[in-house]
Amino acid sequence: MSRHPAISVDPAKRSEVAMAALSLLDTPYRYGGRYPEQGFDCSGLVAYVMRSAADVRLPHNSAEIARLGRPVSSRKLNPGDLVFFNTLDRPLSHVGVYIGEGRFVNAPSSGGRVRIDSLANPYFAQRFEGARTLFAE
Repeated sequence: MSRHPAISVDPAKRSEVAMAALSLLDTPYRYGGRYPEQGFDCSGLVAYVMRSAADVRLPHNSAEIARLGRPVSSRKLNPGDLVFFNTLDRPLSHVGVYIGEGRFVNAPSSGGRVRIDSLANPYFAQRFEGARTLFAE
């Protein structure tokens, strides 16, 4: 059983979540990073965005974040939903914030910077494991 209470974010916050993610583009990647000043890893970025835009506290772990959301079909993704990937030969090891039109914001890897990627990018398409939403229906 999760240590975190059920999360149900007001759907009116979707655009704020997407805009908060976009405002962090070009922030350096840093493993374990949780704040813009220090840089972000993927789950640190998502936790920071959700805290600042929707006042929701998330764990600093992509698999734990996935467990808190409801599955959503990739055909029904909306801005602010979360997309998950297996990038470390470990299920749900990477997460990003969906912003629309098949694109998402993520903190990709060591030496990188927060950027926009496409779900159609072959690297991410082969590793896509699904999407979750924290927004109320």
